[in-house]
Amino acid sequence: MSFADPQTITIAPAAALPLPRVSVGEDISEYTSGDGLTSLTASHKYGKRTRRMLRLDTSKLAADPFKPSDNVKVSMSLYMVFDLPPAGYTATEALAVYTGFKTQYSASSDLLISKLLGGES
Repeated sequence: MSFADPQTITIAPAAALPLPRVSVGEDISEYTSGDGLTSLTASHKYGKRTRRMLRLDTSKLAADPFKPSDNVKVSMSLYMVFDLPPAGYTATEALAVYTGFKTQYSASSDLLISKLLGGES
C-alpha cells in the first residue's frame, strides 16, 4: 500500500512543494517534484533484518566555489531507517522508540541536530 498521493513537503522558507507519486513497486514508492529537484522515497527490504526507509533527496543551484561566476547543481539526502528483527518488536513498540528519538532530537528547537550539523558528537 502506498502513501497518499501527492505527498507535500515544506523546506523553509519556501512554500509547500507537492510531490506526486511517480513510481510504485512491490516494496518501494517514489514521489518527485515537478522540477525533479526534490524526491521522497519509501522502501522496505526483507531478509535477516527488516529495513524500512524513508529518504528525502533535494537539489539546488549554487555558486561554484572554484568558479563563483558559474552555478552548479548540489544535492543532499536525509534518511530515516528502521532496522528491525523479523519478530520481537511490534509496530507500536517501534513507534514508541521513534517517538522517544524524535523527542530527543527535536528538543530545544532542534539543538541536537544543529550541533550534529556543526560537527559535534
